[in-house]
Amino acid sequence: MARQQTSERVADNASAAPRASLAAGAVVGLLTAAVGLAVGQLVALPIADPAAPVVAVGQAVVVLSPEAVKSFAIRTFGSHDKPVLITGMVIVIIALAIVLGMLSMRRRWIGVAGVVALGVVGALAAGTRPGAGALWPVPALAGMLAALFAFRRLWSAAQPVRLPTDDEPVAAEPFRLPSDEEPVAPRPEAPAYGMDRRAFLRTSALAGAAAIGAQVVTTVATPHLRAGDISRETVHLPAVASPLPPPPAGADLHVHDLDPFFTPNDFFYRVDTALLTPQVAADTWRLRIHGDVDREVELSFRELMAGPLEEHDVTLTCVSNPVGGQYVGNARWLGAMLKPLLDRAGVHAGADQIVSRSSDGMTIGTPTAAIMDGRDAMLAVGMNGVPLPIAHGFPVRMVVPGLYGYTSATKWVVDMELTTFAAFDAYWVGQGWAQQATIKTESRIDTPESGSSVASGTVPVAGVAWAQHRGIAAVEVRIDAGPWNEARLSVVDTIDTWRQWVWDWDATPGQHTIEVRATDDTGYTQTSQRVPPAPNGATGWHQVFVTVT
Repeated sequence: MARQQTSERVADNASAAPRASLAAGAVVGLLTAAVGLAVGQLVALPIADPAAPVVAVGQAVVVLSPEAVKSFAIRTFGSHDKPVLITGMVIVIIALAIVLGMLSMRRRWIGVAGVVALGVVGALAAGTRPGAGALWPVPALAGMLAALFAFRRLWSAAQPVRLPTDDEPVAAEPFRLPSDEEPVAPRPEAPAYGMDRRAFLRTSALAGAAAIGAQVVTTVATPHLRAGDISRETVHLPAVASPLPPPPAGADLHVHDLDPFFTPNDFFYRVDTALLTPQVAADTWRLRIHGDVDREVELSFRELMAGPLEEHDVTLTCVSNPVGGQYVGNARWLGAMLKPLLDRAGVHAGADQIVSRSSDGMTIGTPTAAIMDGRDAMLAVGMNGVPLPIAHGFPVRMVVPGLYGYTSATKWVVDMELTTFAAFDAYWVGQGWAQQATIKTESRIDTPESGSSVASGTVPVAGVAWAQHRGIAAVEVRIDAGPWNEARLSVVDTIDTWRQWVWDWDATPGQHTIEVRATDDTGYTQTSQRVPPAPNGATGWHQVFVTVT
């Protein structure tokens, strides 16, 4: 009978065993994640920016996401798609950290397993990146160890302890269940248990200070360790033997709200998979031309800048650009012509593809014929009179007129391999895009904007049209599906640049639909059939809806 009463008392005590609060668990999870991520970023500083855990996992998400998801992100968020991804990942990490921290208050192993799992995922994501170094998994593993240490201390501090009573002013001791062998002595009053708040706050403050300190060091040190940023400040573009004259008078119509003839660098579209722009120092940059060639060619940045260099105006377009989209821009590029470099290497007959690789491992396939046919294909080092911005490929990128960027415009280029389309599929081809894609004839209305209201009377309808390496011959505008009206075109700069256009509309009150179409120099007129960008570029007439008052 005594044994039975003892067992029942132990069971009663076990069921009433105090547990750490879920709120404390949430704090434990958040601080554990903060320490791990901050230490991971700090350790990545001397190794490589892409080795940082969040960046490595984010890059893996980009690569592994279905093409439909990528297209949606580009279409919805535009050039902000990468910050949106990073923000989303941080939110997910915070939520996951809170959940794991709360669950760990019931089962400690859940928190430990969560930290280890996230560390392993980060290490694998970093270590399997194209071009990853042997040390790239180290930041994630270092962050994992720091997080485990922080978790152990925080978890212990969050556990209930025996609190002293008024008549028993003794130090708090950890809660302990009696064993089966010990008789349970009856107590007149159950002791009080609870979290030692001072100890928990002290431990939390130390963990928070460690995370903040690591992040501050990272923030302060980062600008001094970014090789590309530092190197770009020292690069001065050389004078060109035959400088390109300014665009002809009339190439820019100077219509209000119409994109200028040259797109400012800060507003030039950017579409790539790099969450962090690669940092490549000019003095360490090398380009290797190899594969199906008579001889390999290797160039340094100094050799490339020694010339000869040329200037050319070229409009670039992204294949992701929807009808009327903004993923098109015009710039004056400075660089070395690609054809002489390939001639120097001696391209083998049958090598119909050039696979170029960026410093972050991206591969892009370009038809060899598009480089060798005499067009102004180049390795660009300058953009609108300054060294290439980091985001646009510093120190060197490819520019090939007439081809969508995903088949030609490799940024941070470091390698060019002559091969065949049958032998190798570049990155975007593996994502479902066409192997080859010539830029389609397109036009866009810049003003008035769709959804806007304008006053009745003469309203300038203006925009741009492009058909790189063919040229624009005419642009027509119509109102409410009426007759087409020929717009006035800007003066031609080259067939590789866009042309501005404007048509004066005698606007009458009401709601109206404005449409535009272009005809290129081959006589082809844009089709009205709307197709999405995939797999080789969008088609259709751009239209806007306006209200005239």
